[in-house]
Amino acid sequence: MRRRPDRRVLLAVRVARLGRAEPEATRPETFGVRNRGALSTSSRPPRARVAVTAVRGVALAAVCVLFAVLVYRLVHAPNSGLAQAVKAHRAPTAPNVRLSVIWPHALTWPRGLRASATRGKLRLSDLRGYPVVINFWASWCGACRREADVLSSAAKARRGRVVFVGVDVNDLTSDARRFLSKHQIPYVAVRSGDSITERFGLVGLPETFYVDRRGRIQNLTRGELSPSTLERELDRASRD
Repeated sequence: MRRRPDRRVLLAVRVARLGRAEPEATRPETFGVRNRGALSTSSRPPRARVAVTAVRGVALAAVCVLFAVLVYRLVHAPNSGLAQAVKAHRAPTAPNVRLSVIWPHALTWPRGLRASATRGKLRLSDLRGYPVVINFWASWCGACRREADVLSSAAKARRGRVVFVGVDVNDLTSDARRFLSKHQIPYVAVRSGDSITERFGLVGLPETFYVDRRGRIQNLTRGELSPSTLERELDRASRD
C-alpha cells in the first residue's frame, strides 16, 4: 500500500515550482532597468504615451509649416525672377546696391578701382567696365570655407582684369575678418543687407554671380564652386 505524500511536502514543492516559473514581466528589475530608470515606450502609462504622441505630432506639424513657408518664399521671393531670367539667358542687369566695406584689401583689383574700396562704401555700379564675380558667403558656412582658396587663386590669376567681391551674409564682422585673414583673401569684401540678398533673390550659401563689363548677370552658381566651373564662367563673362 502506497503512502500518500505529506500535504506539507506537496505544498512546499508547488511553491518552489511557482517561484521558478514566475513570469519575466513580474520581476521588479524588468521595470525601467534597461535605460537606467527611463521608461520604455511600451511600459509608459497610457497618459504618458498619449502625451509623447501629441508632442511628436506638434513637432511634425511645425516642420511641415516651416517647409511650406520656405517653399513659398523661394517661389514668391521679390527677385526670384532674376534667377529665372539668368537661367533663361536674358542677362538681367545686376541690382545696384551700396554696401559697407569690411575688408578693403583690393590687391587683385585694377588700379583705377582700388581707391573706391577705401571709402567705406561700395556701389556695384562703380565696377562697370570690368567683369565682376560676386560671391555670397559666411564664415560659418562649410562650403564657403572649402571654396575660399579656389576664389583666391582665381582672383590672383586674373589680377587687374576681373573684379572679385565677397559679400558676407548674416555674420559677425569679427568672425568674417578672421575668415578673410585666414584664407588670405586678396579682394574686397562687403557686408550684406536685406536689400542685396532680396534683390539678388538669394536662397542659400554660397552663391556666386558672374557680371559682364556692362553690369549684366551672365550666370550664377548655387553651391560650392569647383575650379573648372569658375574658370568656365569667368571666360564667358569676360567675352561679353
